[in-house]
Amino acid sequence: MPVPKPDDRRDNKEKLQEMVQNTIENIHESENSLPLTDSKEQQHMIQEKNKRREQSIDAMRSEIKDETNVSK
Repeated sequence: MPVPKPDDRRDNKEKLQEMVQNTIENIHESENSLPLTDSKEQQHMIQEKNKRREQSIDAMRSEIKDETNVSK
């Protein structure tokens, strides 16, 4: 039976920060593409996706804060 890997959270904060940065970049890229999008429906879908991305960023930042408090 395989042995499970131990939970190594040492670099979790850095990974989360990178994910936040990547998500912010995705928001900017999609906002830049909005004027190039012909379909109002597609524009609406992009805007809705960006709202979900903002919520994800908030959750990741909260987790970063938790990780910072744990490591103190």
